[in-house]
Amino acid sequence: MDVSSPQDVLQRALAQVGRAVATRTTFPVLSNVLIDAEGDAVRLAATNQEIGITTWIPAQVNEPGRVTVDARLLSEFVNTLPREPVQLTTDAGRFVLKVRGLGADAEINGIDAEEFPVFPRLEDGAFSASVDPQVLREMIGLVEFAAASDDSRPVLAGVLIRFEEDRVTMAAADGFRLAVREGELSAPAPERLDVIVPARALRELARIIADQTEPIELKVTPNRGQLIVQTSDTEFYSRLIDGTFPDFRQIVPRDFATRLEFGRDDFLAAVRRASFFARDNNDVVRINARAGEDELAPGHVEVSANAAERGSSQSHVSASVLGPEGQIAFNSRYLVDVLNVLRSSRVMLGMNGANQAGVVRPLDADSYTYVIMPMVIGAN
Repeated sequence: MDVSSPQDVLQRALAQVGRAVATRTTFPVLSNVLIDAEGDAVRLAATNQEIGITTWIPAQVNEPGRVTVDARLLSEFVNTLPREPVQLTTDAGRFVLKVRGLGADAEINGIDAEEFPVFPRLEDGAFSASVDPQVLREMIGLVEFAAASDDSRPVLAGVLIRFEEDRVTMAAADGFRLAVREGELSAPAPERLDVIVPARALRELARIIADQTEPIELKVTPNRGQLIVQTSDTEFYSRLIDGTFPDFRQIVPRDFATRLEFGRDDFLAAVRRASFFARDNNDVVRINARAGEDELAPGHVEVSANAAERGSSQSHVSASVLGPEGQIAFNSRYLVDVLNVLRSSRVMLGMNGANQAGVVRPLDADSYTYVIMPMVIGAN
C-alpha cells in the first residue's frame, strides 16, 4: 500500500471512525482502524460490534492495500503532524504501517485486515426510508436521554423507531419516564416497520449527521439485525435490539384535569434551585399550582424541595393555571433533562392528580410528548 492524503482530512476521518473503536475488548483487532486503499480513495472503518463507522476520504493511491493498526495511536500521531500531505505505506507481507509527514515519521505494528469484522452488505429486499438529517438529529436529541442507562432490560436501553406511511416516530422509556417525538419522512415508507436501536448508537449517529443537509437513507437489513445509515461519504452501522417495545400509546394520558403553562427558562431555573436541596431527599421536588385571584390575575407555580439536614427552597413562577389547583412531586433530574432539550420558550405541564403521570409538552408544537411518573409527596 502506498497512499497520500491531506493531514486535516485524514485527521477528521480518524476522529470520526474512532468513536466506534472498542475501548475494552478481548479481540485486539477491534481496537484497530481498518485502512483500505483502492481507486482514488481510502476507506477507514472501525467497529466495537455494537456500532460501526465507515468513511471514505479522497487520496492519491499509488498502490492499493489493506491493513489494520491501533486506532488511538495512529490518530494521536497524525494529530501532531503539520497540515501537509501524509503518506501511508506498507511493505508486501508485513503488517506494519509507515506514516510519514513533514518532519516526522513512524512505524505502527498492525494486524492482518482479513481479521477485521465484515460489515453487513445491503441486499435486495432491504427496508429503506429517507429523512431530513436535521429532523432526525432533533428527534434523537429529544428522545434518547429517556432510555434506560443499564442493560438489565435491553429493550428499554434502546430507542424505538417506527416507520409508518409518511411518518417516523421515536420513543424511549426507562420505566419512570417516556419521551415520544414524531416527524415526517422525506418519502413514504414502503411498509410499517418497528426497530429498536441502542440509545448509545443514536447518540453517535446524531454527531455524524450534524452537518448534513441532504436527505439521508435509513436502511434495515432483511434479517432485521442491523440499521445502516448512509450519507454522502460515511456509512453508520448499528445492531438492533431484539424484543418488543412497550405500547407507548397506552401510557400517554389523553386529557388533563389541570393544565399549567409557563416560561421554560423560568421553570427550569426554579427546578434547578430546588434540585440543590432535593439531592439529599431522593431528588424529590414539589410542584404546587395556584390560580390567580380572578380571571385577569395570573396564577403561579411554587417549586419547592426540602431536606431535613440541609434546609428547604421555594421558587415561584408565573403561570396560566387551567383547571383545579393541585400539587405533584417529580424527580428533579427527570424535569431538568427534558427542559434542557426543549427549545420552545413556553411549555405545558398536564396533571391528573398527585398519583398519576404528568406530561410535559412544548406549547408551540404537538409532535413531542414527555411523560413522567410522580413521586410520593409525603417523602422527606
